[in-house]
Amino acid sequence: MTTEPTGPAAARHEGLTAVLDALEQAVQAARAVPMSASVLVSRAELLDLVDQARAALPAQIGRADEVLAAADAERAAARADAERIEAAARRRAAELVEQESVVAQATERAAEIVRDAEETARGLRRDADDYCDRRLADFEIDLGKVLSQVQAGRAKLADRLEDGEA
Repeated sequence: MTTEPTGPAAARHEGLTAVLDALEQAVQAARAVPMSASVLVSRAELLDLVDQARAALPAQIGRADEVLAAADAERAAARADAERIEAAARRRAAELVEQESVVAQATERAAEIVRDAEETARGLRRDADDYCDRRLADFEIDLGKVLSQVQAGRAKLADRLEDGEA
């Protein structure tokens, strides 16, 4: 469960990365203000890119929800499988009720299967939570970079405005 997304999920991930790359490119390609480290950027272009990033974020969260739903479905399937096997073991044990050792072995095996299924379900849930956490951490880092760039640009603009007033 720790692999990179593929198919439509990869396209959504790449869409968010593309928007962040476009934001970075817009800042890098912005026209320099003469005799200053500041640049002029298109407010409309940057706001459009921020809107695109916001639109991509629900897709990432949706993917995380899909992963969690898949883990829950796997856990439910494992539990149903365990219940089916346990029911079969109980039927078999009832047929062999006179043989106490067989009944004890069947009960022990059914309990072992349930424990294994629950352990597998916990592992799947852990993997899904880990995947979601890593994806959200990546997005947090990307947003932090964009925020730093925007703050730096605003600071340079503020310096230029102060220099122009003095």
